[in-house]
Amino acid sequence: MAITNFTLGTSPANIYTSSGNTVVSTMYFCNNHTAAINLNVYLLQSSATVANASVQIYKDVQLAANDTYVVDMEKLVFANGEKIQANASTGAVVTATISYVGI
Repeated sequence: MAITNFTLGTSPANIYTSSGNTVVSTMYFCNNHTAAINLNVYLLQSSATVANASVQIYKDVQLAANDTYVVDMEKLVFANGEKIQANASTGAVVTATISYVGI
């Protein structure tokens, strides 16, 4: 099991890119801001872009000030190069932590 961390900006950016075949078991999004923010999360095949709305799995999830949103109900299986992107309505205040394992 391994983890990776990323601070979200206001534009969608990679928060995880699979190296080989992997499973993402948990994602944490921690809002360190004093106000609520909106969170967006996208799952992309290696050649996809967020311009395609069908890749969005969470849209405008409101995350209260100083709260954490946890995604752990489903395990996500990734092939090499597939990725997770995310952004927030306010930049540099949300930390994403991804827990994953190679398979």
